Amino acid sequence: MKKLKNIYIILFSMAFTFLGCQENTYEFGSIVAPSNITVTAEIVGADATNPNGDGSGTVNFVATADNATSYTFYYDGIGKTSPAGNATFNFSIIGLNTYTVNVVASGTGGVTSSKVIQVDVLSTYSAPADLITMLTNDSTQEWRVKSEDPGHFGVGPADEVSPIWYAAAPGEKSITGMYDDAYVFNVDGTIKYITNSTNDDPATDVSGTIFGQAPPMDQELGVNGSVANPGNEYENYPLDDFDGIWTLTAPNDQETITLSGNGFFGFYVGGDHTYKIITRSATEMMLKTIGADGLAWFVVLTNQEPANNNLVTQYTNLVWEDDFNTDGAPNAANWTYDLGAGGWGNGELQTYTNNAENVIVEGGLLKIIAKANGGGYTSARLKSEGLQEFTYGRYEIRAKLPASEGTWPAIWMLGSNFSQVSWPAAGEIDIMEQTGSDKNQVLSTLHYPGNFGGGGPSEKTTVTTSTTEFHNYTVEWSATKIQFAVDDVVFHTFTNDSTLPFNADFFFILNVAMGGTLGGTVDPAFTEDMMEIDYVKVFQ
Repeated sequence: MKKLKNIYIILFSMAFTFLGCQENTYEFGSIVAPSNITVTAEIVGADATNPNGDGSGTVNFVATADNATSYTFYYDGIGKTSPAGNATFNFSIIGLNTYTVNVVASGTGGVTSSKVIQVDVLSTYSAPADLITMLTNDSTQEWRVKSEDPGHFGVGPADEVSPIWYAAAPGEKSITGMYDDAYVFNVDGTIKYITNSTNDDPATDVSGTIFGQAPPMDQELGVNGSVANPGNEYENYPLDDFDGIWTLTAPNDQETITLSGNGFFGFYVGGDHTYKIITRSATEMMLKTIGADGLAWFVVLTNQEPANNNLVTQYTNLVWEDDFNTDGAPNAANWTYDLGAGGWGNGELQTYTNNAENVIVEGGLLKIIAKANGGGYTSARLKSEGLQEFTYGRYEIRAKLPASEGTWPAIWMLGSNFSQVSWPAAGEIDIMEQTGSDKNQVLSTLHYPGNFGGGGPSEKTTVTTSTTEFHNYTVEWSATKIQFAVDDVVFHTFTNDSTLPFNADFFFILNVAMGGTLGGTVDPAFTEDMMEIDYVKVFQ
């Protein structure tokens, strides 16, 4: 993960040109380092009885200096920049502790001066267990902006507890990077920001970027990211996933989340990256932060999938497709074959061929045809192994399935290291399978070490027209989650992590088996049937 970094560019150039006996002299403004730095610390709740504060751990710092244009306050690797010289830290270590804050004053030309201040602060706040559980769920909870609700994002005066000036309608910010970002609170105090950076190039697609109004997210980018033609005030900004630190405090009995560095939720507004929890339940919370503009910015987060289970994709850049528009054999640049009989480990009855009677492209469709053949059966099994292989993305296959009893159609993927590590170590992603006896349902399954054979996480969904109409069978696969959908409705979600094989290249397999563990008994009157595929597309 790459951390978000402030980028400071100091450009200072001098040019002297001598032409004949004429000397051109250029004068520049004086570069003076800031001086006479003073830093004061107001410990919230401090008085004669409680000199170290009220236990909230909150300290307000104010810095002044001669010839300073901006100030940055550093504590434990967390930097907060303020042109006005104000910053607030919420110190969360329980008990009375001494904290060291380094204040750097910046002047013209980028020269700096600094001063260190120490404060003794009392913190007595211990976050309630239900709040920790709600946020982390043992580091597996993933939060997102609740884009389907009215008022999920908005703004109001600093002293308000709701966005009274502006509240976004459901889905209103769909062209920004706000909706496909996610946040994972870890129990160890770290937080992962999943910005879906594969889509972060504004020149191709702004839907994967982050969105903000404070540097560096407020660049004046124009159409397609052009700096030469400035655009709007608020801009999408490309950003890789990054990690940070989160802490909980309760100044003035107000539960508060403080984020390190430039951490943010939904919309980047600068400020001190402190979010008050206005309301919360087990599944959602409304947060308020004060931006660099002094206004209150609100965002509603939820740890639930959208209620309608519609697929909210993070991948919109089409990187590969086969639309089967050239009649004849399938494109050899995309597809090769598994050939032969032998049951394929599942007691299957067919022999796979690459003959035109079993596999052909006609009329814009790939047809995989299973046939009865002299007491046995033939069919085809295509694969993109060694030709088209991918890690992460949205994989969409539009297909119509065979209707005959005993046919076992499958659209699936295997890890590209299959030939080296074998199965199940390589991993298997079954995008769509259908049994030979139930043609009104399809299922998706994952196989990996400890979850193979008849096991593996699996879900099914009803598709009553699977054999008479084309449907989109989709898997959306990332480093943290694998989702399966039919016609963009999610019916199976699986949590991915670095210990699983689903973090490397996989290849496609398309086949129709006969009989076997899922095909079951074949109709004695069977002659032939087919799976038709309109296209295979990969988005990243």
